[in-house]
Amino acid sequence: MTHQTDMDEGTNGLETERSYGVDESLVRTCEIALSAGRIDELDGLIDGLHASDLADLLEALSSDSRRILFDHVRDRLDPELLTHLDDVVREDVLEQLEPAEVAAVITELDTDDAIDVFEDVAVADQASVLARLSPSDRALVEQALSYPEDSAGRLMQHELVTVPKDWSVGNSIDYMRARAADLPRDFYEIYVVDDDRHPVGTIPLSRLMRNQRDVRIDDIMLTDLRSAYVEMDQEEAALMFRQYALLSAPVVNERGQLVGVITADDIVHVIHEEAEEDILRLGGVREDDFYEAVLDTTRARFSWLLVNLGTAIIASLVIGLFDAAIEQVVALAILMPIVASMGGNAGTQTLTVAVRALAMKELTAANAARIMGKEVVVGGINGLLFALMIGLVAWLWFGEPVIGLIIGAAMMFNLLIAGFAGVTIPLALERMRIDPAVGSAVVLTTITDVVGFVSFLGLAAIVLL
Repeated sequence: MTHQTDMDEGTNGLETERSYGVDESLVRTCEIALSAGRIDELDGLIDGLHASDLADLLEALSSDSRRILFDHVRDRLDPELLTHLDDVVREDVLEQLEPAEVAAVITELDTDDAIDVFEDVAVADQASVLARLSPSDRALVEQALSYPEDSAGRLMQHELVTVPKDWSVGNSIDYMRARAADLPRDFYEIYVVDDDRHPVGTIPLSRLMRNQRDVRIDDIMLTDLRSAYVEMDQEEAALMFRQYALLSAPVVNERGQLVGVITADDIVHVIHEEAEEDILRLGGVREDDFYEAVLDTTRARFSWLLVNLGTAIIASLVIGLFDAAIEQVVALAILMPIVASMGGNAGTQTLTVAVRALAMKELTAANAARIMGKEVVVGGINGLLFALMIGLVAWLWFGEPVIGLIIGAAMMFNLLIAGFAGVTIPLALERMRIDPAVGSAVVLTTITDVVGFVSFLGLAAIVLL
């Protein structure tokens, strides 16, 4: 009963708010110990940490402390640690390892994880690392690198279990026991192949273990296979997993032969990478630079900010066309940012939904017109509601009902355009084979700024001057 009470208290306590990773106190304690040179204290602090938690700790430390801690654990390095590190941090720690050490790590990993690690090895050291791999491991790495980046061939692992369709359950179990050392560390399905190594079915381990030894494999195998081609984009593979609730999928080459398998844990990483990539690109950041040095981060962001400067100048030139109206009616200078910002925000809402729908293959040529019409209607309704609100505010603020009418009309028009542009821009970019997440935001902002300024200041020039 005491044990149960303790568990209940723990359940209601703060310590259960995060049951994974490392807490800030551990990071601070390790940082202090490393800064003071008390290396002997580290073992007591990190003993028992999971490889992913130790990776979190390394990422949270300063670069100097990270190097010291990694150097301390390198002689008993868990290869899985490297697979959990951010790419930039992994490149850092790999520089501390000799080629022979990197080769030893790669040998211990599944091929998909081994490729991730090898890709972050300095180009100058890659040949040396390959030379220290066994012929079979080297061949697997070189074959994986021959596939396009972000493809199923790069994502798959070569370690899998295959059996002929004319075997029995007993034959399959005996085979796996006899070849235990050559099997993947973790697997959940066995693939059934024909004489030409084409996949013809799959058997979940649960189904295999529930049947008697004399039952034939082809009598109990599942034949509804969803295969990935080696050059299939990893995002397409992730969508296939989502569509059919897969735990794993065979990967076939151009001859339809089974060459590897993609598992659900690989797809989790793909979903994370693709979501991260899209949100970074929408913000004008080409890649995650959280762990990059100051100069590298500055250089990476400068080009996109330069593009934004150009679009801002375009908007300013539009405003300059109406300088006479602004000089005579000061209220226009005060109110015009409202129209542009509301259009930009409304357009960004539509744009975000559209880019996500394109990535998930939900927005297609078949339903584009319907979705576009919906977003224009939504923009119109919101435009009308906000036009009434800002029109009343402007009237009361400046005591001129005509000012309220002008800004209300401009607001409604700009939100209509924002809804239309939020769908058409990503569709147009995809048609031009440009990632919609890359340039949509800056194009949309330019359009809503220009339309907002032209509609508001143009109407004001016509009505008031």
